[in-house]
Formats: sequence, C-alpha cells, structure tokens
Amino acid sequence: MALRLATVTLVVDDYDRAIAHYVGVIGFKLLEDVRLGDDKRWVRVAPAGGGCAFLLARADEAAQLGAVGNQTGGRVGFFVETDDFDADHAAMKSRGVDFREAPRTEAYGKVAVFADCYGNLFDLIQPARP
Repeated sequence: MALRLATVTLVVDDYDRAIAHYVGVIGFKLLEDVRLGDDKRWVRVAPAGGGCAFLLARADEAAQLGAVGNQTGGRVGFFVETDDFDADHAAMKSRGVDFREAPRTEAYGKVAVFADCYGNLFDLIQPARP
C-alpha cells in the first residue's frame, strides 16, 4: 500500500475571499467547490502543477477564528515548488502576491517567502539541482 499526503486543511474566514485570493492572486487551481448545507462547503485548491491540495475550511468558532493567518505559529508552513522561479515570481508579483523578501539562493535552491491574504507564510522555491 502506498500512502501520500493529498490534502491539508487551511482555516479561512470566508470561502469566497479565500478562493479569490488562492486562485486569482496566487494562481492555484480550484479543484472542488461543493455546497454541503448549513453554509458549509468542501473547497479544495492546489498549485496548477499538482501536488498536495488545501481544503479551505471556514472558521466557525472562536478557536478556529484565532488560527486564521497563524496556521503554523508564524513560521513558513507551506512550500510551493517551481521549475522556473523567475517567471513564477514575476507573475505572482504582478498579481499582487505579498513577497516578504527579495529572492535569495540557498544550498537547497532559489527561494522567497510570501504571505497569503491572512498572513500565513509560504516559500516559493526552485529546488537546487543535484
């Protein structure tokens, strides 16, 4: 049996705001948007190149609202890989993605930290070639 990580929950304040940001600004694809009743939806987005998806889960209680924008305690928690850093970085910047630093080269690849509309931190990274 082969196991893989397929979907990770990301707590958001509003489904439509989150979809607009992740799809329209960051450039992810909308995989699913299914109404479940009682104002709940099953909303999944993922990078266009595939990989692990996010389930955008709307907060509906105080503890969940407190986690919006702080999914990983202020650390970079999500890593978006690219095979063309310069093109993707430029495209994301042109759509208004909030990069928190200039691109830099590390032993593991070319990288820059960006934040989503809630403040969660991501790395855009082009892994170094072996």
